[in-house]
Amino acid sequence: MAMEREKIEIRNIVSPGHVTRVDKIKYDAMKEALLTALSSEQVPLTVAQAKQKLLPLLPEDLFPGGAKAGWWLKAVQLDLEARGVLRRENTKPLRLRIV
Repeated sequence: MAMEREKIEIRNIVSPGHVTRVDKIKYDAMKEALLTALSSEQVPLTVAQAKQKLLPLLPEDLFPGGAKAGWWLKAVQLDLEARGVLRRENTKPLRLRIV
């Protein structure tokens, strides 16, 4: 039987008190890529712009061809907002920046 990978609990700023358990390795990879993408810019990025910048930074073995990157981006974004690491700008489309 294969060993299950470590899970971590993530939060959701839209649903306070709601906690989800996700794969830690994928979470950490997406978190690093997202923070790198956002920190490389002087201005807040839309989610689409952030995704475009972070896709080349993701490990191919975890996200082959960018598979599931959109879901993981949103999950990490909402968790980092809940933790006070990211802040959304009150714009349309939504823009993100590091606090």
